[in-house]
Amino acid sequence: MTKLHALVTLGALPGALSTALQNRFQLQSLDEATDTQEFEVAVTTSMIGLSEGVLQRLPQLRLVLCNGAGLDRIDLAAAAQRGVEIYHTPDAVTQDTADFAIALLYAAKRRLAQGDRFVRSGAWLTQRSEPTQRVTGSRVGIVGLGRIGSLVAQRCEALGASVAYHTPRRKTDAIYRYFSSVLDLANWSDTLILCCPATPQTQGLIDGTVLAALGAQGTLINVSRGSVVNEDELIAAIQHGIVGFAALDVFASEPEIDSRLLCLGNVLLSPHVAAVTHETRAEMAEQLTRRACDYFEA
Repeated sequence: MTKLHALVTLGALPGALSTALQNRFQLQSLDEATDTQEFEVAVTTSMIGLSEGVLQRLPQLRLVLCNGAGLDRIDLAAAAQRGVEIYHTPDAVTQDTADFAIALLYAAKRRLAQGDRFVRSGAWLTQRSEPTQRVTGSRVGIVGLGRIGSLVAQRCEALGASVAYHTPRRKTDAIYRYFSSVLDLANWSDTLILCCPATPQTQGLIDGTVLAALGAQGTLINVSRGSVVNEDELIAAIQHGIVGFAALDVFASEPEIDSRLLCLGNVLLSPHVAAVTHETRAEMAEQLTRRACDYFEA
């Protein structure tokens, strides 16, 4: 019987990925491995990442399979210095994340969660619900016009919204209005959707000044990373009515989010699930398993 190649896992993996890999390889947890000298391939996720310390424990490592699009928790400089390839799955998450941004857009503008609570509480028996905001005809500003941002823009335009965007440099092939600063984009927008990557340049990009520009009737939607928003200033802006509503799928310290967010009725909270669908999980598992097979067959 042919001995299966061993892969080291750096943390808990999604079920679809674990099952797919176990059909082809032997999986060993880094925490339980007695000898880490032999592993050439490691498996992680965007949320687990890869530290320089872990790299030092795996001297033979040549390939890291990352389930997800984000690389902000992976020490890319240390991996590059060692010549370790990082293989991730940005294309697999694009469609579902864009869809989820639109779901949050409707949930925020039409106050879907509030409506659900209104009915369940029995308030509808004695009160009238408040008017909400129309999506068609709204002004949607998109921060980041990469794979996901471009699809969000297309979907928003199809819904009858006006679309503009901000990126560090103008996209020559983009048909949407461009703003060279996120502050100017916020001034123009009634909804700001964050689709940019987590980088040192985007750390705290959305601060109190930007939120004030978005305004008391404005909505912030984040399907990017929690680090892009100054969370303290967002909470203060919501509490004082500086910005109207926020729909957040990501947070600064998830899953232990700031408890103040739990008390705000005009904030919609989602557990970082924009790309968590059966279809995306299956596609990512297939891509990562194929790359692992290619590595050992080369």
